[in-house]
Amino acid sequence: MRATQSLPFKSFWSRSLDELSRLTNIVAKSENIKGATGPREIHNFQTPESVADCKLLSDADVGGSSTAHLDWVPPPNGIPTTTSGDGDRKPYTPIPGSYARFHGTISLELPTDRREISRTGYAGFRTLDRPPTIFGRGVWDIDPYAYLAMRVKTDARSYFVNVRTESVVPLDLHQHRLFVVKPGQWETVLIKWNDFVRTNHGKVIEPQTGMLRQKVLSIGFSTTDRKPGPYELCVERLWATNDFDEAGVVETDVAETQLKNKHGEKVKVTWGPLEQE
Repeated sequence: MRATQSLPFKSFWSRSLDELSRLTNIVAKSENIKGATGPREIHNFQTPESVADCKLLSDADVGGSSTAHLDWVPPPNGIPTTTSGDGDRKPYTPIPGSYARFHGTISLELPTDRREISRTGYAGFRTLDRPPTIFGRGVWDIDPYAYLAMRVKTDARSYFVNVRTESVVPLDLHQHRLFVVKPGQWETVLIKWNDFVRTNHGKVIEPQTGMLRQKVLSIGFSTTDRKPGPYELCVERLWATNDFDEAGVVETDVAETQLKNKHGEKVKVTWGPLEQE
């Protein structure tokens, strides 16, 4: 299944009921006073519909030759039947063992018919902006949470995690390197929301301003190393959490990202690759 296929989100009323249920739960548990008591799911790729709720991006948009695909991968043993045995399944019901596979080939070839293009060699994807509900524009309010959590499996390439929020400058992104411990194996990675760096076209914006965490529009991933050849990043889930122990082993270090400030100097960030299994 390709992410470029246009399949709909949940219906307007279904989304509105989900949001009403979430807000009611916050009040019932006094989370608006005591803080969030549990994680909040952002995007679950364990459903066939999940990849259609994403958008692919690559240098092919400007005439480049890099390719990008986002496929839903079913569990190894196939899709289980329902308890009734009729094989019916409610849309957006997670299927354990499935995930999304972002893959393709990076090319540095420049388009021959567009001389203004001087740089290629990139690809990425992001979740689509959330459709509105009866409560207004669809945004993620992750302010009660300290971390963005993700279940991923990467190759040996470098990737960015990209967060879009409402902004005066639409092209602004909040970015952070995706650090993993063991490429090729599934890991749970946690990134502090406060550690994301505000950028525009890959350059760090100064002075920095905090992320508008009450109005997150989308989250995505992109390649960073511009090395020709194939790439593959698998993602199972994205969620917001306050539970640092969800990821297991912690090793904190200071590492250079590929982000640069206005002086061309690489930005250093504190990071903690968190190993699971």
